[in-house]
Amino acid sequence: MADTEELSISREGGVLRLTIAREARRNAMSAAVIAGLTRELTQANADRGLRAIVLSGAGDKAFCAGADLATGKSFQFDYAEPQQGFANLLRAAHAVHVPLIARVNGACMAGGMGLLAMCDLAVAAPHARFGLPEVKVGVFPAQVLTVLQGLIGRRALAELCITGEPIAARQALAIGLVNEVSEDLDGAIDRLLARIVDKSPSAIRRGLYLMKHLEGLPFEQSMAFTESQIGLIAQTEDATEGQAAFREKRAPNWSGR
Repeated sequence: MADTEELSISREGGVLRLTIAREARRNAMSAAVIAGLTRELTQANADRGLRAIVLSGAGDKAFCAGADLATGKSFQFDYAEPQQGFANLLRAAHAVHVPLIARVNGACMAGGMGLLAMCDLAVAAPHARFGLPEVKVGVFPAQVLTVLQGLIGRRALAELCITGEPIAARQALAIGLVNEVSEDLDGAIDRLLARIVDKSPSAIRRGLYLMKHLEGLPFEQSMAFTESQIGLIAQTEDATEGQAAFREKRAPNWSGR
């Protein structure tokens, strides 16, 4: 595990930190950033020691400004390929069964909103701003809609898309884009991590799998899937240990199995 020129990668215990290192470009996504994030997320499920992933941008001005429009090639694709890089990154994130946490340290715009929405949890600094300004350059936030439409209400989403105007961190909190806004961004992230790493790894892993597979299922299919899943989850070593610890009034010793 090593840094690349545009993506900083570090591991502290069970926490993987991925930081877009393009501060001079407001952490806009390059092909190398997209490829690096996709690679790290694709590998995440195979690492049983990994408990959480924190995604952020370098500096304190921007989380991610979206595509790098300065290249003039942001919306040029190889149309012979049925799947494209940014969409594959969102697919990789959807398949991850380790909690993804967005550390929103500044402006979160356009494709950066996709990075935010692909995460399970998000904490923002008070000066962070959020927006989908694509209509200002003649395009529309197409791919990010897949991950945003289930996260916030349709009217709030339509306003962001159609006006292209940004909103402040407190409004983002009010509409459900983030979980918390904190002056002490790193302290808030650490507190959130502490509330995750003391819980059952297997319950979280299987739980995220369950939650992501429920999306879009009609009621009866959802019920059939969940009633089968709870039976499987209850057979894990962590489920046995957690219930024994409860009865014995002690802290559980999780195996992650």
